Amino acid sequence: MRNTFIDTLVEEAKLNENIYIITPDLGFSVLERFGELFPDRLINVGIAEQNAVGIAAGLALSGKIVYVYSIVPFVTMRCFEQVRVDVAYMMTNVRLVGVGAGLSYGPAGATHHSIEDIAIMRALPNMTVCCPGDPIEVREIIRQSVTYQGPMYIRLGKNGEPKIHNEQTRVQIGKAIEVVAGKDVAILTTSNMLEAGSDIVKKLDIEYGKSATLISVATIKPLDLEVITRLINTSIPIITLEEHNIIGGLGSAVSEVIAESGKAVPFKRFGIKDEYSHYVGSHSYLREKFIFDSGFLDAILALIQDNEVMQ
Repeated sequence: MRNTFIDTLVEEAKLNENIYIITPDLGFSVLERFGELFPDRLINVGIAEQNAVGIAAGLALSGKIVYVYSIVPFVTMRCFEQVRVDVAYMMTNVRLVGVGAGLSYGPAGATHHSIEDIAIMRALPNMTVCCPGDPIEVREIIRQSVTYQGPMYIRLGKNGEPKIHNEQTRVQIGKAIEVVAGKDVAILTTSNMLEAGSDIVKKLDIEYGKSATLISVATIKPLDLEVITRLINTSIPIITLEEHNIIGGLGSAVSEVIAESGKAVPFKRFGIKDEYSHYVGSHSYLREKFIFDSGFLDAILALIQDNEVMQ
């Protein structure tokens, strides 16, 4: 995802001299190409995240379109007061780009994991929260971010994520994307869980004969209420899947819509339980520990079966 981000931004920067990148001394092996082409528009402020956001807000108020790039916890939490006041409150065209969604930086420990960022960012008025799930979504969201008005948080994985969509897929900020249509259950994913969601849909079909709808929620704020309302009206079970604390992320956002709809629909959140990781290991190892435990698939099948009995 991060290579797609910088490749797309380089192409946009060739057309728009107002595009700037600010880094708090991170992004090596990613940002060099931008710096070589536009040396005056890449600013390394050193290990000073609060300054990075303050400078970005100042440039944005001067008519620039500024991307602040860092690891997720450092671009959202370490500088949260500046994000809140200088970016969100002032409604500036700053794009906070966080790399390493969820448990991506597994061996680095809890300080580098990002399991609270969606909740924090979606609580800020004026903030748009985008969580692309594959390189196609990253490319289109970055393209649209150049002309989008107001502050944005863009949550990226790391590298090597496969393309789930084809090149013709329509990606639009604020709209969810139906990847697969099914009739037994709806699985809503966000961010770096799109590939996992796609694998689960295939497994349900091949091994259990269950047909699942797969929705990629590339924008969590504003949430696509039309798509979620349509799913609620079908009365099939709805499942959310995210690499984030189950409190405050996609699951919370969808449950709020369900609760206010006044309709009963089977619903379950899958994500990281409300706890930090004290384990050290690879990204896949931590996913198995905190999301895909032995009862994961059984819980989905039980939800489907219970709903079939009720129909």
